[in-house]
Amino acid sequence: MNADEYIKALEKAYYDNDLAEEWDTLMNAAVGITEEQKRQLYAVFPEFPKTLMDILERIDGTYYRNYGGYESTDYFFGSDVDNGEYPYHLHSFEDIMKDKDNAKNLADLLYDYYGCPEDKALYIDDRLTDDVDNIRWLCFSDCMNNGGTSSLFVDFTPSEKGKVGQIVRFLHDPDQIAVIADSFDEFLEKLVNSGMRFIDKEYY
Repeated sequence: MNADEYIKALEKAYYDNDLAEEWDTLMNAAVGITEEQKRQLYAVFPEFPKTLMDILERIDGTYYRNYGGYESTDYFFGSDVDNGEYPYHLHSFEDIMKDKDNAKNLADLLYDYYGCPEDKALYIDDRLTDDVDNIRWLCFSDCMNNGGTSSLFVDFTPSEKGKVGQIVRFLHDPDQIAVIADSFDEFLEKLVNSGMRFIDKEYY
């Protein structure tokens, strides 16, 4: 699935849920990242997913992103949480660069798991590497709860059982880290095929 297809499906979901005004306001206000910002992202993440980059070239984030006086808190993604109904924002260039080492904040969870795998209160997907010190994840989305409950990542350092570019979902309380798609494009396709359930007027 490419960026145009996903944005078109997202627009339809907003319109179908009586949120046309919210969508139009976002699209009229939003700007994309610059060529220099794009270069910087590739410098940090050479494997940056093309479709995610294409999205950012049109919309530079919806996570409290100020577009000339309009502060976007619009929802852009879902995951497997709450049967796909739990919404997430799109990170901007600034968000991504600020959180480029975000995976290190989850290192304690990984250390706890690999040091004590019998602890059933914590679950780590076996497609994630156990080389905790060399994890490279791109945090591209935080949930509606200011990222405190769940975040989404592109994983560039999977285990032998995983795939480079797989999508990782972190969920807090109980802490869990799981792979939810083999690639960013597959992640988007799953959201569309599931009916974009994370777009719901009750969240606005």
